[in-house]
Amino acid sequence: MPSQKATMSSNRPTVLILASDPAFAREITTHWPQDPAPHCNGPEFIVLDEGFSRGLKGSNYDLAIADASCYERRKHNKKDENDPSQDRNGQNQVLNRALAAAGKPAIVIHSDPARDFYNIHGAVIELRGEPGVWPAMAGLIGREILRRRQAESHAREAGKLCAAAQSEATLGRYMLEMRTNVNNALTTVLGNAELLVLEPGLPATVLAQADTIRNMALRLHEVFQRFSSLEKELTVAARESGKKSLHAAAGSS
Repeated sequence: MPSQKATMSSNRPTVLILASDPAFAREITTHWPQDPAPHCNGPEFIVLDEGFSRGLKGSNYDLAIADASCYERRKHNKKDENDPSQDRNGQNQVLNRALAAAGKPAIVIHSDPARDFYNIHGAVIELRGEPGVWPAMAGLIGREILRRRQAESHAREAGKLCAAAQSEATLGRYMLEMRTNVNNALTTVLGNAELLVLEPGLPATVLAQADTIRNMALRLHEVFQRFSSLEKELTVAARESGKKSLHAAAGSS
């Protein structure tokens, strides 16, 4: 069922609604709470039959909301009450296992009055479908789940950027620390290259190679001189930034 795989929007979180009853999906979308944050788009809803829950592993979505009460209705409407394929608890367990295997948060709505109002099994939250209550509850819980996932995603992204910046800073510090040694080595190379160029009687090819070595050494020397200038500029910028922060703090107090 590749065509039924959920896809995630680049800017909006994706909520899968697993239900064969269109009214269930309408209740979810109608009662989904509006985010008070400005310029914050709501989730994208994708409706699939709950039978597709077994194929969710590997799909890109953020939250699944499944209608488990459909199994209760099917069981109630069946004449053969001993048919094991229609066992309500067994079907619900299959649904919960499929959602847990997908590795994403899920809310399962059931209609069994003998069970608790809610239960948490890992990333799967079971919620009893109390009339007039469950759509709003599912929406509030779902919104908080999406917020947490977004915050965790931002934190991971910030961690990656911080690690990359630290690596670049380490490399930059190493190059600044080594610039004296490199400049000394370049001075030696440059001096010997210039002596070779002035040596009488050398073949033209040797003179050309010595001249190339001298020119490359000069270019490397200019690069490291630029590093020294950058270090001074950054030091001055950091000092000025510190002064502005102190002035701003003094003004606010």
